[in-house]
Amino acid sequence: MFFNKKDKNNLETNFVKIGALLIYAAKIDENYSKEEEEIVKKTLLSLGANKTNLLSLITKAKQCEEDANQILEFTKEIKNLEEEDKIKIIKSLWRIIYSNKDADIYETNLMRRLAGLLYIDSKIMGDIKEEIKKENLK
Repeated sequence: MFFNKKDKNNLETNFVKIGALLIYAAKIDENYSKEEEEIVKKTLLSLGANKTNLLSLITKAKQCEEDANQILEFTKEIKNLEEEDKIKIIKSLWRIIYSNKDADIYETNLMRRLAGLLYIDSKIMGDIKEEIKKENLK
């Protein structure tokens, strides 16, 4: 992971931005559920967020998402992550989208935009989408 563990402020900012992007995706269908919030929490923890300040990170991420004008504010740092971490985030985004068993036009459009902004190959994005779709239809 590219996050500098020694720079606590920058580290927290990065987790807040990742959280904000996940929350943005969860809210795009105008229904931010507890299940989606759990996915956000699990994702941040899997990326190395500290469990003791997780609720604070989520609160800051919600505020960041509400204050943001565009998703570019969330993706600037994420695009510099290692491929493995970007894939974790993409999988989480698809899990959020398919948590209600369906993806609407706004959600799929968001993911197409994110593929370009995060430099994710469209084939990889499609493969991840199908993997998560199957996972959630079980």
